Amino acid sequence: MASPPFLASSGGALDPPCARETATENARGGTRSLKFINLTRGIEIGANSYYIEASGHRLVLDCGMHPKNMGEDALPNFKAISDRQLDAILISHSHQDHIGTLPVLMRRQPNARVFMTETTAEIGNALLHNSVNVMTRQREEIGATLYPLFTHRETDRAADFWHLCPMRQRITISGERATERDADALTFEFFDAGHILGSAGILLRAEGRTIFYTGDVNFDDQTIMSAAIFPEEKIDILIMESTRGDHAKAANWTRAGEERRLAGAIDGAFQRGACVLIPVFALGKTQEVLAMLYQFRREKLLTDFPIYIGGLSSKMTEIYDRRSHVSRRQLPRLQLMEEVAPFVLNGQTIQDAPARSGRIYALSSGMMMPKTLSNIFARRIIGNSRNSIFLVGYADPQSPAGILRDVQPGAEVTLDPDEPAQRVRCHIEQFQFSAHASREALIAYAKKLSPEKIVLVHGDPPAVEWMRATLAAELRDSEIIVPLPGVEIDL
Repeated sequence: MASPPFLASSGGALDPPCARETATENARGGTRSLKFINLTRGIEIGANSYYIEASGHRLVLDCGMHPKNMGEDALPNFKAISDRQLDAILISHSHQDHIGTLPVLMRRQPNARVFMTETTAEIGNALLHNSVNVMTRQREEIGATLYPLFTHRETDRAADFWHLCPMRQRITISGERATERDADALTFEFFDAGHILGSAGILLRAEGRTIFYTGDVNFDDQTIMSAAIFPEEKIDILIMESTRGDHAKAANWTRAGEERRLAGAIDGAFQRGACVLIPVFALGKTQEVLAMLYQFRREKLLTDFPIYIGGLSSKMTEIYDRRSHVSRRQLPRLQLMEEVAPFVLNGQTIQDAPARSGRIYALSSGMMMPKTLSNIFARRIIGNSRNSIFLVGYADPQSPAGILRDVQPGAEVTLDPDEPAQRVRCHIEQFQFSAHASREALIAYAKKLSPEKIVLVHGDPPAVEWMRATLAAELRDSEIIVPLPGVEIDL
């Protein structure tokens, strides 16, 4: 996706050569600069990754895999830092767009220490091994010769070197718990981000200055996840996600109200003899949806009905269950696999699974990418006017889920480029259960901190532009920066 022509800061368009000259002049003048490079290839939600150089240390925040691109284009722009040796890699959480190319970066930066929460490590290890399987199939099915980008053995070796960190413990880049003697060292601290299990914002301290990276955050309670607990101390530089910047929160929206709306929609679908497809991300959204369905049964909003999920979703759900008593969450005693008892489908059994009425198929991927369970099943049901597809999370506008969300009834769509177009006759409805903070909550948090600089990342162009314009108008003493991909700037 091409970068949009909007401002790199609230003060005017950024000339990349000038930015580099400023950094050089600062270094020559004897002051230590704080350098930043957006390694994500576009202003988008893609292969999220960010380079920071502070207090004589070099580190990277996250190293994701692009959900739509292939091969080298699926990687962050690691070439922008190919001549720099990293001291550390810090991972905010285990979604693919934040951890998906970690073995590749570790191969290129063998001396960098890798830090994440213990839960992120457990989930991330499982997801990276699954990614190897997916890339191997893509090599066989579509001739992606560069795939897999890493192997199972490489993933195991990489995981052996991960440093696991608790929340709210200040740690030096050397991997030791920080003490008063480390006042001038570069340290970091994880804060619960409320996004998915194990997700964290990252607070960096260097030379008396503070930098806070939100990662993906949710300031509201979900059905399982509890709201973020983020620092409210003085922050000099805030690096903030912008995912929902182009979606206003409805004035009367509440989580409880939206859950009841979903329960009513499912009941209505079952009464007309429909089956219901709910495309979900295997990690996070699956578990939230299963918890909602458990509540609907418990509260007698719906009678008992079969539920189907995918194989990777079942692995992630088992991790949620194992950590139910040691994580900060709603419904702490709920064991999803036992209480909800979903049936599990995989790439083979989905082919023989008929679309039966009175059943819910909560299948990944959430954006219904080609060859995934949700895409295969959607192509089976979209031509039947009785059936329903309920969208419950983020979907890129160009993804199959985004296309279905915006399609007019009766129009033809192509959900898989290798399959013929189909006419849409099924019922499609959108529900707001995002695991990301609303734009209103993000603005409120930024205003509470009133940092010197705000760096906007992790958002499609319209979302980032709304956030930039709003923050520039409401925080006139803060510099609002949209970092152009691959351009080094001095913060």
